[in-house]
Amino acid sequence: MDVVLQQLRHTYAASGLEARTVLMIDDWQAASGAQILLRGVSGSGKTTLLNILAGLLPPTTGVVRCGGQSLYALPENERDRLRATTIGYIFQMHHLAPTLSALENVEMPLVFGRKLNARARTARARELLDSVGLRDFHRHRPMQLSTGQRLRVAVARALAAQPALVLADEPTAALDAESSHAVMDLLQESCRRAGATLIVASHDPALATRFDHVVDLRNGGLHEG
Repeated sequence: MDVVLQQLRHTYAASGLEARTVLMIDDWQAASGAQILLRGVSGSGKTTLLNILAGLLPPTTGVVRCGGQSLYALPENERDRLRATTIGYIFQMHHLAPTLSALENVEMPLVFGRKLNARARTARARELLDSVGLRDFHRHRPMQLSTGQRLRVAVARALAAQPALVLADEPTAALDAESSHAVMDLLQESCRRAGATLIVASHDPALATRFDHVVDLRNGGLHEG
């Protein structure tokens, strides 16, 4: 899925505080199937940009096109459906459903997408949990898992529906070096096989060598690295 940003601006404003514009992107695009590392210091706007790309945060002004579709021109219910079926998002804070097991969390995008029957959904979720090293944790709820294990569930969930666009916010932050390599291998290889676009936001310097396309978010703008 190709991604196009045009005249994108996002400003945070609150009563009694000076408005702060964190994104000022005139024209930027990612080709379908590209794998991009988005770098930037803490507070530079990386998470804001990913939330906008995921269809979760309407920009103050500007256009976001995903696969030729103007994301924020869609009614909210259609945007939700598009996100459920074509966008996988690994949140920095994971956002797993606390009352569901790891297996049920991974199945969630498949339930919303309505593409598989119950048996096929469970089989797909089991396969993904096994691939991130959680074969023995299918029935565990998030509070019974370590931070790193919760992240791996979030990775599996993001890949479940075989999305055309995968967004990852600091996906290696809570992992040791070995686990980081395993998660990034899974993310990159899964997207490569599916022809999906991958955008990873991180300030982890170890990731730079894994990406041919590196973009720096500075002063609200995107600069090719």
